[in-house]
Amino acid sequence: MALVVAAVMVVVAWVTGEVLRRNGVVLHLLGGAVLRGSWSPRFSVGVLLPVGFGLVGLAMAPGVSRRLSWPALLPAAGAGAALWAVSLALVDGVQGLTKPLSSRYEYLYDVDRVGSWSALLDGFVADIPADVADPWTTHVAGHPPLALLVFAGLDQIGLGGTGWASTLCILAGASAVPAVLVAVRAVVDEGTARSVAPFLVLAPFALWIATSADAFFLGVSAWGIAALALAARRPDRAGVGFALLGGVLLGAALFLSYGLVLLGPLACAVVLCTLTRSDRRAWRVLALGAVGVLAVVAVFAVAGFWWLDGLWTTIDRVSGGPAARDRPAAFFVVANLAAAAIALGPAGAGALGPLITRSVRRTTTAVLPLAALAGILVADLSLLSKGEVERIYLPFFPWILTATVLLDPGQRTRWLGAQVVAAIVVQVLIRTEW
Repeated sequence: MALVVAAVMVVVAWVTGEVLRRNGVVLHLLGGAVLRGSWSPRFSVGVLLPVGFGLVGLAMAPGVSRRLSWPALLPAAGAGAALWAVSLALVDGVQGLTKPLSSRYEYLYDVDRVGSWSALLDGFVADIPADVADPWTTHVAGHPPLALLVFAGLDQIGLGGTGWASTLCILAGASAVPAVLVAVRAVVDEGTARSVAPFLVLAPFALWIATSADAFFLGVSAWGIAALALAARRPDRAGVGFALLGGVLLGAALFLSYGLVLLGPLACAVVLCTLTRSDRRAWRVLALGAVGVLAVVAVFAVAGFWWLDGLWTTIDRVSGGPAARDRPAAFFVVANLAAAAIALGPAGAGALGPLITRSVRRTTTAVLPLAALAGILVADLSLLSKGEVERIYLPFFPWILTATVLLDPGQRTRWLGAQVVAAIVVQVLIRTEW
């Protein structure tokens, strides 16, 4: 039923979007109606790469995830996720990996403007409005300054250009898979982590890991949450270190994307679900995590950038821009969820059924996907993002896919196959921007 509802929502959103476009409504989706991308079927020899990798993954991933030792499974899962993302992108050749970050709307366009980091942070907010003499390009203006600083830092150490930037995004995004597995093992158990590993590796959202900067945001935030989950299970000094590290990483995530503040409930959930009457260290972990977050906020504030000033100024620019004016709000409330359903794939959508019906009986298993799903719903209803959410919501998707552990064990191979097919179909039929 959940899968049927998701499929109907995608079809309705697509048909409605096409009707709107033909009646002159500008959706700013590059000709698309749900995803940002145009209908462009491509049946080149490059398609054989993801097909071959997908078949190998289907044959090997479930067995490998069960038999491989835990220390070996983590890097193997990260490598598998990276290869899956790259194989999908290479359908369009090498430029499929590098071209997405070369746009004049992306971060690299403004890298040459970065000189002194302190001067950049001090004057960052002033250049966000679109009507100033030299405004930031779209993605820089729409986010806090840390992403621009990271790409500028790569450039300053001799690793500039789209090749190195793409490498960073892909590696960081793929590393989120072992991060989520670490968190699931700490919060639930190792068996659950092993069960969801193949679904994380072969997820359709890999289409936006290679290559969008949001993949980098995904990696940073996922490891922040994983560190908090580890801290909640460690009563020793290592737990203190993990808690502070988690806070610092999540604080950094706030300065990569304003929307990642909605990961806050998920970050708290992975800690509080370990709380027992006899052990109150979860509260200490949250306090230490908060210290880490506030330390990052303080560093940026002292350097000249106040997060709230950036947020309000960005909202003013976005709300006054053509995309916000032209895009109908009611349509995108549904279309955003349809795009998310495509990125999660059939198994992600199908898992929402047992997730909801069993959440009362299996609260520990359900806490991660439900918290992530709540973040997406809040983001959707806020209407701060109309469209393009297949990449914007990327940091939430892996956590929702942990619900696949609730799928019928006898049907998981079929669900995994549906994930592979869905990803390849989207890549082959739609030329997405990322």
